[in-house]
Amino acid sequence: MTEEQAKQRFMLLNLVRFSAIALVFAGIANIAGKLIPSLTPGLGLVLIVVGAIDFFVAPMLLKKMWQKNGQ
Repeated sequence: MTEEQAKQRFMLLNLVRFSAIALVFAGIANIAGKLIPSLTPGLGLVLIVVGAIDFFVAPMLLKKMWQKNGQ
C-alpha cells in the first residue's frame, strides 16, 4: 500500500466515523424536539441506533472490503 492510499483510507475512515456521530447528534436533537418535532422521539431513536451501528460496524466492513480486494 502506498502512502497516498493509506492517507485516503484514513480520511475515509474518519469521514465515516464523523458522519455516524452526526447521525447520533441529529437523533439527540430530534428527541429534544429541535430537528423535526412532528417525528419526536421515534425518528430520534432510529437515528441514534443507526449512528451507533454505523460508528462501530462501517469501519470493519471497509477493512474487510479492502482486504478482499487484495490492496
